[in-house]
Amino acid sequence: MDTSKLNLIDGGFQNSGLFLHMPLFDGIFYEGFLEGKIRKYKAIHEEQPCTFLGLNVIRKEEDILWKAVEDFIKRSVSDAAFGGARGVYTFDLLSIDIHKEVNTFNHNDFTTVILNHSRKLKPGEKRLIKYSSAYGILQKMVHEDWGKIALKTSVEVFKDKVEYLDLLIKQLIKDFAFSNEPSILLLHDLSQSPIFDPGNEMQQKRIKAVIEKQIPETLEYLPEVYIQDKNGVRELLSGSVIQNRI
Repeated sequence: MDTSKLNLIDGGFQNSGLFLHMPLFDGIFYEGFLEGKIRKYKAIHEEQPCTFLGLNVIRKEEDILWKAVEDFIKRSVSDAAFGGARGVYTFDLLSIDIHKEVNTFNHNDFTTVILNHSRKLKPGEKRLIKYSSAYGILQKMVHEDWGKIALKTSVEVFKDKVEYLDLLIKQLIKDFAFSNEPSILLLHDLSQSPIFDPGNEMQQKRIKAVIEKQIPETLEYLPEVYIQDKNGVRELLSGSVIQNRI
């Protein structure tokens, strides 16, 4: 079963932390990793395709929280593999609320969810799994009498000063293949203390410069470049703040 056939809308992925503030789509299809930790999706709205690139990021000072949640997930995945899963699987974690789960995550419950889904999959099949704020794709590669689940996660740790946030935005734009269809580039900041600072003159100047330099003005569809954090969502080309849709 090709991932492109798995409509993540059906599993409620539009309500994940990654897509919660984005426009409502009729379909969201995961297309895997680009370079580094950038993920690519194809979203459909009224039969119009849209390329969606997402990059999760967290401050270096808060990386310990992400590592703690990642350890919870690793434990659940490992326990599912040894606790009854039959075959070789991959589990690709797409979205999770780190600050919620560091206090509420129950690894036994998540293990049970993974196991229940694993038993329904045939070799080659995939399905979207949801537990609390966690969304991920479980795929069964081959059937075996034993279990193995490889975990894939992607959070970029931001180690620079906040003034250099433009470097991550430049990375998103650089890895985007400009095309004649709408596109969304989303930098999803998971930090409790957001990296984006409207009052930081140097940061804002650098962000404006990198967008103007990297995005061709001749494009039929200019990409929409967003940064999303606990304070909301901003479209960086226009500077507009996006209102929540729920």
